[in-house]
Amino acid sequence: MNEPKQKPDQTKGNVPPPHPLFDWRPLFFTLFLFALYYSFSTQSETGPAEIPYTQFKQQLYNNQIESVQLRGQQVFGRYSGTDKAKGYDFKTYMPALQDDNLLTEIETRNVELIAKSEQLPTWATVLISILPWILIFGFFAYSNHALQGRMGGGSGLFGFARSRARLYEHVATNEISFDEVAGLDDAKQDLREIIEFLSNPEKFRKLGAKLPKGILMMGPPGTGKTLLAKATAAEAGVPFFSISGSEFVEMFVGVGAGRVRSMFQQAREKAPALIFVDEIDSVGRVRGSGVGGGNDEREQTLNQILAEMDGFADDEPVVVLAATNRPDVLDPALMRPGRFDRKITMELPQKMARLQILQVHTRKKPIGNDVDLPQLSARTIGFSGADLENLVNEAALHAAHDNKSEIEQSDFEYAHDKILLGSARQEILNEEDKKRIAYHESGHALLSISLPNADPVSKVTIIPRGRALGVTETMPVEDRVNYTQDVLEDRLCVLLAGRCSERVVFGNISSGAADDLKQCTRLARRMVTQWGMSEKLGPIYFPQNEEHPFLGMEIATSHDFSDTTAHTIDLEVEALVKKSEQRTEQLLKEKRRQLDMLAEALIAHETLGADEIQALLQQ
Repeated sequence: MNEPKQKPDQTKGNVPPPHPLFDWRPLFFTLFLFALYYSFSTQSETGPAEIPYTQFKQQLYNNQIESVQLRGQQVFGRYSGTDKAKGYDFKTYMPALQDDNLLTEIETRNVELIAKSEQLPTWATVLISILPWILIFGFFAYSNHALQGRMGGGSGLFGFARSRARLYEHVATNEISFDEVAGLDDAKQDLREIIEFLSNPEKFRKLGAKLPKGILMMGPPGTGKTLLAKATAAEAGVPFFSISGSEFVEMFVGVGAGRVRSMFQQAREKAPALIFVDEIDSVGRVRGSGVGGGNDEREQTLNQILAEMDGFADDEPVVVLAATNRPDVLDPALMRPGRFDRKITMELPQKMARLQILQVHTRKKPIGNDVDLPQLSARTIGFSGADLENLVNEAALHAAHDNKSEIEQSDFEYAHDKILLGSARQEILNEEDKKRIAYHESGHALLSISLPNADPVSKVTIIPRGRALGVTETMPVEDRVNYTQDVLEDRLCVLLAGRCSERVVFGNISSGAADDLKQCTRLARRMVTQWGMSEKLGPIYFPQNEEHPFLGMEIATSHDFSDTTAHTIDLEVEALVKKSEQRTEQLLKEKRRQLDMLAEALIAHETLGADEIQALLQQ
């Protein structure tokens, strides 16, 4: 159901950031060379030895100085008879108090006098005055380019509030269509009306019909919500804006609301258009539910979404598609008519839908003649479309690892066990542990076969997989959407069968039934508190551990019933589990011979299939 995503012909949000119009690095390098040259040139002129001013005056009176250069407070001099090419021989500094006799003494003794300005050259003055501005402008230009590379072509240093939605303008040429989305016939039918309205709006307007402003797709992860949204845009042939809810909110206040405004403005300019917001619960949670009641950035973003959806004109062909797997935490204002007018529920695929999804994913792969897709679809109860895609991919990887030219049934079996049970562990068990695990799994298998309402066994293994030391796999004859009390009571017995088998055979129990007890207790509590399957408590619903829409699990557990009722619930759960345990032990004692046969076969072969188990029990 989740086909590999095709790259759109034009995806504005994924276009690489443009290169800067001017490369600043050569300029910075040139400025550095100029500064270095000026520094060395200055150092070369200030190379002479420094002497005291009084020594300089004494040498001047003794006619030992041939030439003097005045440069502000600095005095450079050359002794008589020295080479002019070597530069000046000494330097000194004039005192702060003005020496009025110095010039007279220099002129009297016919000493060459050279005066130079202390100011920098014109080019150096200009360079120093504009260099800070060049550096500042270059910093902003570089920062803007760097942020464009990190945040997408539409966002720079001054573009945080621009929409980061990815635009697909030519999605109609994609291979993603409704034909590629298998198992969602009801959802596709609801969306076909939206497609028809976008394609032929006059047909509906003349009857006074208004286009739904929003469509909310609700369902577990992996059921194809995102894929269905892209297929809808492809079928309609309109621009498709795609963004995740978490991309609206950044660390800066007001960025989320600005991005919402920018995205809706772009969609209106390209109308008719579709906007798809994935995981909308990240910004659409109930307002005022944060710590302190909060008017935080997330709520500002949600308020802007509500305002923008209200701002759609009645005849404006822009539709918002949103997806979430937590519809219970969304704000009521977001769910009301006029915002998200239509809700589409997408459940896990049933048997026929799973077969269609497998056919889609195996369409372009070399499949062996022994592959039984109907049987595989029957074994994958509870798999989502993404799980089925992963199943086919794991089978292909295993076939490639074994250098096969086709994907065979054994590859699908391997992939199924790896996904559902975990990878096989190379763990060596001692004989005592191996025997206990064999009886544990044999108890599960025997009760599954013996009880009339239990699911039949498809495989039993004592090879450690994942976190389990052994596994008993059952395969329902058909998908169940409703469970009777008899079915649930038989399931409790199957869950307790491994532990009871250990007690019947070894006279004690081990820690290997921890997960079985967890599932058993949870199921029994739901039977008592949610499904009214307790004669003492009657048909009353008792909420347990409900989640807070913002904080997750409640900090302090609260109940809508008294402590006395809570104690009664605990007693009823305990009585139900113990009753199932007594029934399970009685059945295992009556079928002890079959239990021993199954355990011995498991010890010998480690894995038994359904046919092998049936043949063994018929002896």
